[in-house]
Amino acid sequence: MEQLERSLALIKRGTDEILLEDALRRKLALGRPLRIKAGFDPTAPDLHLGHTVLLNKLRQLQDLGHEILFLIGDFTGLIGDPTGKSATRKPLSPEQIQENAKTYQDQVFRILDPERTRVVFNSQWLEPLGAAGLVQLAARHTVARMLERDDFAKRYKAGQPIAIHEFLYPLIQGYDSVALQADIELGGTDQKFNLLVGRQLQEAYGQEPQVVITLPILEGLDGVQKMSKSLGNYIGITDPPEEMFGKIMSVSDELMWRYFELLSTRDLVEIQAWRDAVGEGANPRDIKFELGLELVARFHDAAKARAALEGFVARFQRGALPEEIPEQTLPTGEGGVLPIASLLKAAGLAGSTSEAIRLIGQGAVRIDGERVEDARLSCAAGSQHVYQVGKRRFARIRLTAG
Repeated sequence: MEQLERSLALIKRGTDEILLEDALRRKLALGRPLRIKAGFDPTAPDLHLGHTVLLNKLRQLQDLGHEILFLIGDFTGLIGDPTGKSATRKPLSPEQIQENAKTYQDQVFRILDPERTRVVFNSQWLEPLGAAGLVQLAARHTVARMLERDDFAKRYKAGQPIAIHEFLYPLIQGYDSVALQADIELGGTDQKFNLLVGRQLQEAYGQEPQVVITLPILEGLDGVQKMSKSLGNYIGITDPPEEMFGKIMSVSDELMWRYFELLSTRDLVEIQAWRDAVGEGANPRDIKFELGLELVARFHDAAKARAALEGFVARFQRGALPEEIPEQTLPTGEGGVLPIASLLKAAGLAGSTSEAIRLIGQGAVRIDGERVEDARLSCAAGSQHVYQVGKRRFARIRLTAG
């Protein structure tokens, strides 16, 4: 019983919801390896730290002795996941799916143990299902239930098109659980509806319904939007060590604790002690160093993580700068000030003011080594500073009135 409670506490850490916890206890008490399913549509093959929230949980379950079913949705990728979409999503071609699936497999084993992971493709059981089987599957769900899903309901109310094949996506994802006889399925909070369809279909097919575990969506470097490559606020697991460490250090002091909760394997007691220390005046930068070291070491190694920290300190804490920095003189215009976004555009450090604002939100802009956090900042005539965007763009700029 004590071992069961320890296992349950580990599983619950960082999760958003467990449906149902009593069922999870019963399954854990069976004393056999449970079949843990997680599905990935091969739409964006480059994994970032947001993806690892779920992957870390799978690894924890794997270390507890359970069987991980890493499902690549090569069949569902042909449909396109409509979750959270305000318009019909364009499906992928078979060639794109195969290419992306290969990249997934190459990257995912940086976290999961390949010896204890079974990679499965849902085309294996969905293609043989055929048209007749698909019709029979569709008969086990109703349009009314489908319209309970938030994104479908909003689009229906707004008069926006919902293609029939989009209704098939949650049904097919649910049927995956039937085919695999999953004991537990994991997914992001945005997948809750689809995961619950799996429970319902398993009951309809006479199986014990799976336990659903949802995990939070990790915010990106901006602290607002979810981490996404398309939004540019991501930390890729294949980023070079120095770049990964620098991005982690750009995370706000408050968001740092969220990253510790969802990404770190540190003991929660230790993390809380650090949080208490910061509340009593400790420098959060030093705690962030620990987060950077842990994450870079996970995807590279400890020596590269330490080198990345030392490089960061040399560049930003000791004031080390490139030997040659281009110099510019820019006019401030009316009022004797120049907004930081306009300055970055005029200096060629950003392609547009909107890009400059986005870069500031990502923590990529510094003045004399200090990170700029407010995109509304204005710089005064007569000032001269070193402006930096990212790791490689520098300019020493003197502002003049006029």
